[in-house]
Amino acid sequence: MTQPDQNALRRGRWLLRLGAHLTDEIYRGAILPCALFWWHSSVDLLELMRANPVRPDWQRLLSPLLWLERRIPPFGGQPRLPFKLALLLVAFIGAWSLLGSGTTLEDLQQDGELVVVSRESETTLMREGELTRGPVHDYLNSFAEFLGVNLRFDLRDSSRAVNDAIARDEGHIGAAGMTYHPPLRERGLLLGPGYQDVDIQVVCRRNHGKRPRSIEELREVELVVVADSPYESRLFELQQDHPELSWESDEDADVDDLLELVWRKEIGCTIANSSEVDIKRRFYPELAVAFTIKENDSLIWTLSPEWEILADSIEQWLEMIEQDGTLMILRDRHYRQQEFDYVDMRTFIRRIRSRLPRLEPLFRKYAEQHDIPWTLLAAQSYQESHWNRRAKSPTGVRGIMMLTLATAREMGVESRLDVEQSIMGGARYLRRLEQRIPDSVRGEDRWWYALAAYNVGMGHVHDARKLARELDLDPDNWRDMRGVLPLLSQEKYYRNLRYGRARGSEPVIYVQQIRNYRNILHAQLVRDRGTHGG
Repeated sequence: MTQPDQNALRRGRWLLRLGAHLTDEIYRGAILPCALFWWHSSVDLLELMRANPVRPDWQRLLSPLLWLERRIPPFGGQPRLPFKLALLLVAFIGAWSLLGSGTTLEDLQQDGELVVVSRESETTLMREGELTRGPVHDYLNSFAEFLGVNLRFDLRDSSRAVNDAIARDEGHIGAAGMTYHPPLRERGLLLGPGYQDVDIQVVCRRNHGKRPRSIEELREVELVVVADSPYESRLFELQQDHPELSWESDEDADVDDLLELVWRKEIGCTIANSSEVDIKRRFYPELAVAFTIKENDSLIWTLSPEWEILADSIEQWLEMIEQDGTLMILRDRHYRQQEFDYVDMRTFIRRIRSRLPRLEPLFRKYAEQHDIPWTLLAAQSYQESHWNRRAKSPTGVRGIMMLTLATAREMGVESRLDVEQSIMGGARYLRRLEQRIPDSVRGEDRWWYALAAYNVGMGHVHDARKLARELDLDPDNWRDMRGVLPLLSQEKYYRNLRYGRARGSEPVIYVQQIRNYRNILHAQLVRDRGTHGG
């Protein structure tokens, strides 16, 4: 090696030693203290986050890091320092990755599908062939449309199975008809905003044993509730002031099961929310509310922790549908009925089994001919005559469809007492009325307008539409029209209308009753046959 080469080598070695010395001084004097302070502060933060978990993906990161932190020896020798700092770098990169990669609405919308885990019940949703019906379906279908995605249901056997699936991130939303229940958070679930106000009620059976009227009297009846449910939590709260209060917890049953057992007289009483009671009494009319143990609770959905972002979207959607009237329509469709008539409901269910089988082929035949849902025609007929072919009113309308003599002749009906002719004439007349409804009225609202006209006359319906415009209401929306029609009985409103005074409240009640009968008929057919029948 030449002298210049040797000199260059010495200079290179000297520069390397100087660089290493300077790096070591900087490392020890500045970087290391800062890194150690940041590391131990981060460990404290990680411990706090683990004690108060928010997201399961954080848990998956924190557990191994904290395990390593406890097993790394104290900083006694220089060889351990690079490993410690490397671990710190891994923690930083991992946390940054997680915080920056949370799920967003854009992820859901790009995937194009909202997955809802639910259970099959009259109080949630029912599968009817290729169709799905029920409050959970209609609410979440509206929410999916708001998000601009498709809706898919994943059905489980019970409310507990629904929430377990959501905790495992097997769906975006859990919809089991549950009320607000903070202990669900301990199972890793998020609680969405309330979408329906309900009361918590004690439910027993009419004419079967003692019906309690107070908390004190509950100890005198057999009370069975769903285990680990909001209802049992309420009982634990009440037990603080009423130590004698006792009950039996059922870990395998849902509220629907217990309500049926009450109806079958196999247990004394249970606890359910008012929406569950309202719906189940349509099928079990003998169920009776003993008293209310909590007012103004809320139905909620549970959310997967991965999709916490949906909570804000649900609130935005609820605000939107409340403003545009959709929320009222959904509540009316599933929860609000005219005052419950125990005798009428029990009679209707009995006649679905005794009278409908003979009439159903005729309802189907003429409904198909005139493109009318056959269950709508059957429900209208029940409202008119209770399926009594000899029915007659003081005003002279007769038959199973209660046709006037003039309408019967116009529709080609020779005998109003002939069941087939009456159903044929009623279907033809209802379809003709529907065709006279303006095209601006859309969807099922067209049938509600046609039924109102069947009851009060098309002229008064046109008058109500004119009045709606004058009142700056929507003449094409049944929600607005059902508020306008009753005004036709007040002189200050009808004096300037073409057709004058009308008993405007009657068509509103008429339409609502038909809708109630139709909903009950659908559910009863599913219950008895496993099909809605169309």
